Amino acid sequence: MKELTEISKKISEFLDYLAVERGCSPLTIRNYRHYLRRFALWFEAKENESEVTKITQESIHKYRLYLSKFADEKNHLLSKRTQSYHIIALRSFLKWLIKNDHKVISPEKLDLPKVEDRQVKFLTGEQVDRLLNAPTLSSINGKRDKAILEVLFSTGLRVSELAGLDRDKLDLDRREFGVVGKGGKARVVFLSVRARDWLNQYLAARKDHYKPVFIRHKGNPDPSTPSEKMRLTPRSIQRMVKKYALKVSLPVDVTPHVLRHSFATDLLMAGADLRSVQEMLGHKNVSTTQIYTHVTNKQLKDVHEGFHGKGGK
Repeated sequence: MKELTEISKKISEFLDYLAVERGCSPLTIRNYRHYLRRFALWFEAKENESEVTKITQESIHKYRLYLSKFADEKNHLLSKRTQSYHIIALRSFLKWLIKNDHKVISPEKLDLPKVEDRQVKFLTGEQVDRLLNAPTLSSINGKRDKAILEVLFSTGLRVSELAGLDRDKLDLDRREFGVVGKGGKARVVFLSVRARDWLNQYLAARKDHYKPVFIRHKGNPDPSTPSEKMRLTPRSIQRMVKKYALKVSLPVDVTPHVLRHSFATDLLMAGADLRSVQEMLGHKNVSTTQIYTHVTNKQLKDVHEGFHGKGGK
């Protein structure tokens, strides 16, 4: 078995730190592993180095040139945003190395590529209504899907958070429950009366005692099947949302995350403050929540409507 090089060992230790100390999600760790492995392979092959202390400003510059020209098997170049993710991962790795007394290049010397502002996709109120009313309610699957769509729009949950919900954690009387999101950040989310009622209808129609809130309903599973085997996966929920978006001919490529965006924009357009929306979404930094403000800044819109065109009167 091939022995790990120094940089590969350090990357492995760093990923363990992200999982244990920082409580990062498996998806985050998978992405960091991918980005840092790409750097390690390049560093060892092109720079003929494997010691982290040999990472220099010059080697970083060469690596960035490499990323800018890197093409996948379909000959697609990496987007500026994806290149930026590689550098963010490398900066985090260098910060961890410094914290652990390794003499390496300062992460502050790594500038991030300039990227265009992300365009937030969200649904209008009319489009949300069409989507939420798409499921056929005569079957248990239809009732489940209706409850899922209502809960996604009511709470702004990430799809992984929704899939991970358990029945005993819901407080349907108070219409609230706690979730642990990215980075182990806990928050309370709130259900609308409508979402609560549809959840109640779905759960009342079930005759099982499985722990997950949302489960598969194909065939007649053995009652001894473990709860986790019955839990609906994030991928299944994504496919379900897309199916109903196609059914009602929505012009937007709808995903559970688009419903999360729609939840946030709906609150902000109604006048909610950014900090409250940040808390409800479980964003660590308000700068993440600010991607919504260029389309929803109600205060600026009110100022524009109140004063525009009246200067000469």
